[in-house]
Amino acid sequence: MILAAGRGERMRPLTLDRPKPLLEVGGLPLIVHHLHALAMAGFRDVVVNVSWLGSQIMAALGDGSRYNVRLAYSDEGPEPLETGGGIFRALPLLGPAPFLVLNGDVWTDYPYAKLRESLRPTDLTHLVLVGNPDHNPNGDFVLRAGRIVEEPGERLTFSGVGIYRPGLFDGCEDGVFKLAPLLRAASRAGRASGELHDGDWLDIGTPERLAQLDRRLRGGAR
Repeated sequence: MILAAGRGERMRPLTLDRPKPLLEVGGLPLIVHHLHALAMAGFRDVVVNVSWLGSQIMAALGDGSRYNVRLAYSDEGPEPLETGGGIFRALPLLGPAPFLVLNGDVWTDYPYAKLRESLRPTDLTHLVLVGNPDHNPNGDFVLRAGRIVEEPGERLTFSGVGIYRPGLFDGCEDGVFKLAPLLRAASRAGRASGELHDGDWLDIGTPERLAQLDRRLRGGAR
């Protein structure tokens, strides 16, 4: 699943008339880069949630065949449901097996195929963490011996890439809610694992970071 329903308020004015996933870097919409990476990793069925200017995303991507994937859309209506609510709304499209979720506004060279082997049978989630960027200096989660723990320690930043079991959302109801409380509950229950990715990662949350990535890609550097 690619999360693509946000309003992209930090990217304004670029997102006033275009959804953030369709902003271009290196000559292609950002979401198309994600689809290429997922297809190369062997993923064929991809769900995209949409809200703000979502019709533009659906019109641009179609059924996904040109990217060697099969696309389904979870339309949240005019108001985005936050990350937790968006994933919960899409569960009927995602099915009963564990699934990968990727924030649509990150850029990374993480090898997505690796995640197929990352989730232990008793765990509800496996998160990919990265070093703390300047805009999130205090991090999000403590990683210790491959486990996400609710203990004091150096926090790392959640990359926006993770694997989830549908059971993570047991007891939730359709509506607007965040994902982080569910991840912390899984951590407290001892059912959350994680890893540190020390490769390329960028949160493309501002026009400046978008321009930075565009320059890199047009210059031939990933």
